[in-house]
Amino acid sequence: MAIKNRHSDSKKKNQDNTANRILRTGQLVTLEITGLDDEGFGTASFEGKKVLIAGALPGETVSFKVTHCGARTAFGETVTILSPSPYRMASSQCTIAACSNCPLISMNYQAQLDLKHRCIEREIRTFPSLRAVPVHDVIPSPRPLNYRNSAKLVVAGTFRSPIIGIYRRNSHDVADIASCPLHHPLINRIVDVVKEGITKGKVPVYNPRTGTGFLRYLVVRVSEHSGRAMVVFVTARRSYNEIHHLAKYIQRLVPELDVAVQNVNASEGNVVLGQQDHFITRDHALIDELGDVRFSISPRSFFQVNSGSARIIYEKVREWSALTGQEMVVDLYCGIGGISLFLAGQAREVHGIEYVDAAVADAERNARLNRVHNCSFEAGDAAELLRDHIEDGAEPDLIVLNPPRKGCDRKVLETAAASGPGRIIYVSCSPATLARDLDILAGLGYRTLEIQPVDMFPQTPHVENVALLVDARSEINNQAPSMTGSSRKQLQQRKKKGVSA
Repeated sequence: MAIKNRHSDSKKKNQDNTANRILRTGQLVTLEITGLDDEGFGTASFEGKKVLIAGALPGETVSFKVTHCGARTAFGETVTILSPSPYRMASSQCTIAACSNCPLISMNYQAQLDLKHRCIEREIRTFPSLRAVPVHDVIPSPRPLNYRNSAKLVVAGTFRSPIIGIYRRNSHDVADIASCPLHHPLINRIVDVVKEGITKGKVPVYNPRTGTGFLRYLVVRVSEHSGRAMVVFVTARRSYNEIHHLAKYIQRLVPELDVAVQNVNASEGNVVLGQQDHFITRDHALIDELGDVRFSISPRSFFQVNSGSARIIYEKVREWSALTGQEMVVDLYCGIGGISLFLAGQAREVHGIEYVDAAVADAERNARLNRVHNCSFEAGDAAELLRDHIEDGAEPDLIVLNPPRKGCDRKVLETAAASGPGRIIYVSCSPATLARDLDILAGLGYRTLEIQPVDMFPQTPHVENVALLVDARSEINNQAPSMTGSSRKQLQQRKKKGVSA
């Protein structure tokens, strides 16, 4: 996109905005950007209509092309930057114009961190119960670029001219994203070689309009620790020869490839992975490490895309847990057991609860891999399983909440608070749902002491947060929030008898 002096184009700006007061698709319009939305679109207003503009930063005046015009919201793509933001970098770190998955990549990194901090503050201060809570500066990612250790990519085009990339916004067109600056370099190498292999092997590419072909998606994972890789070829049907030869071709040119698998997905929806895995290699999983914990990563395992920032988050949770070796911990939404295993060495016992059966199987496998014997994992509804633990006499000293973006159901928060842990640690990828849930917990007797943001997704508007809460209903908890449940009971009994602590 071009950058021009604002004043030299003032006449053109006036023509744009006065020629026609109704936005139409394809129209060129000039507006001043007043903010960013949650997806990184520059926000502006035109005759009362909200306008979301890709590629624009707050404080800029841009000329943009209207790409879609709805009843209340219009969308556009920046064509010319008439007055650039002082935080815009002199040269772009990305040359993939058709991709908008990293909308902040033109903004210098410190400005990104400041922007995310203001976003978190805005959401948290919405609630009176949270207005005094300290929100620390955002901890930067160890690697602002090339940090993504996994990629789920669409395969399109033909075998003569394959395209591997992502869907454009609001479209089924695929944008080729070769040499993505967010991907680990090994992912980019593999994508290039897969394209070559598709062409050389004449591998039929799936066409969703006609239903012909069979190669639909490419999933690549990289172990940050070992530098080894996994490739998953997602196909519309089982086809041994073409995929087998394609995998062997990649292994010859990319010796770091340890795991190759064909996944069959015949569904017509946008879910990437199907339920059938056919392994081409002897190895079926990658081994990665975060700190002193090892993880077995299978084709469908969930693993944080930014290993460096994930380690920072897990270490912060361990620090704020203040465990002494005597505590019982419940890890809700435990996934493949990352936080559970980080805490196991300093706790008496850890119980992980997760809704997805496959994730629980991964967590149990990871516990065995690390020779951890004080962790147990269950699959099911978080509130119901936590209630079962309480009814069986378990008294958690610490509850860790790490829900998906939508946050926790109120029933989960009520059950967690009713179980009376001395501390709750909440890990969230959504400032809005975090603020909502912390306010609910405040009403249930838990006071938020502090919030630590961590930049898990550089070049995007997304940010992770870790929040520490204590039981404000009990003076005992405020004095010694790391006490075990049995110790708190004994102290409460002594206080009732009038015995000094």
